[in-house]
Amino acid sequence: MHYGICNLSIVPLRIESNDTSEMVSQLLFGEHFKILEINKKWSKIRSAFDNYEGWVDNKQIEEITEETYENIQKSKTTLASELIDFATDKNENYTTIVLGSSLPFFNNQNLFINATNFKYEGAIILEKLPKESLIKIAFKYLNSPYLHGGKTPFGIDCSGFTQMVYKLCGYKLLRDATQQATQGEVLSFIEESEPGDLAFFDNNEGVITHVGIIMKDNYIIHAYGKIRIDRIDHSGIFNIDTHRHTHKLRVIKKII
Repeated sequence: MHYGICNLSIVPLRIESNDTSEMVSQLLFGEHFKILEINKKWSKIRSAFDNYEGWVDNKQIEEITEETYENIQKSKTTLASELIDFATDKNENYTTIVLGSSLPFFNNQNLFINATNFKYEGAIILEKLPKESLIKIAFKYLNSPYLHGGKTPFGIDCSGFTQMVYKLCGYKLLRDATQQATQGEVLSFIEESEPGDLAFFDNNEGVITHVGIIMKDNYIIHAYGKIRIDRIDHSGIFNIDTHRHTHKLRVIKKII
């Protein structure tokens, strides 16, 4: 088994091993993974955070030893909480660090990827945050454009948004909306929900295709063209701009 880490800001994770293949997710700086398969130009990887699999360009990752992988697994998770910042190496080269990036072996503004020592002076999150912090963190992504497979303020999809908000607060969600819907406790009514609970929505075939974060007073924050706030009722999401329902409610889940 081989192991790797993302040493660039944002790296696409594709469904197949070519540049024109659909991007299904992204690796952010500092995220580590197992390498399941390697060919000349591409590696199939499995993310350590959520076990999500896909193909990455070999030029956009760095291999690490099994020992380093296990040490990252055992070490305290440190995440960048600035919308965007940068890290510098000893030669003062800049690497962009976006919200939710991992900072491996972080100590006294220093982090390490193999032999490279980076200095990062931005705000960080070290501890698990209370449930009421979910909405505050969610607002950091407000107006971020929708991007299928995206996980950053520069482009994000519905389940990437919910996953990153929960991750920044110290909780693990799976990557896709259908996967996230298998987690947590079912609530029978919107009235039972609290800010931070998740609402899931399905298509005409009954397949869950959308997820958002419930706010107080029957509002929801979700990715639809951009990260936006709309109304939610027993039918689904009511778009406050078009004055029509856009998503059909399937289930509400309490994760924490």
